Amino acid sequence: NSILIKFNQIGSLTETLEAIRMAQEAGYTVVISHRSGETEDSTIADLAVGTAAGQIKTGSLCRSDRVSKYNQLLRIEEQLGDVAYRGRSEIRGKA
Repeated sequence: NSILIKFNQIGSLTETLEAIRMAQEAGYTVVISHRSGETEDSTIADLAVGTAAGQIKTGSLCRSDRVSKYNQLLRIEEQLGDVAYRGRSEIRGKA
């Protein structure tokens, strides 16, 4: 089971983090998603990494609003260095 998180639709960032925590505690995987008509704000990339969501849904690299999110993921990976990727077991829920 998985939950798609669109944090702009939940209400507040606190409520978003609570929804993610509850889903993860229940064994759900979490996908952080953008919304239609998105801006170049890359917060969802930070949210995906910061909550260990494992997945982000932001679309293909065809528009600058989407590219900005992938660029932020690359910056985060560069900052984290060797600890950036924890393996497939993290994405699949510790197989």
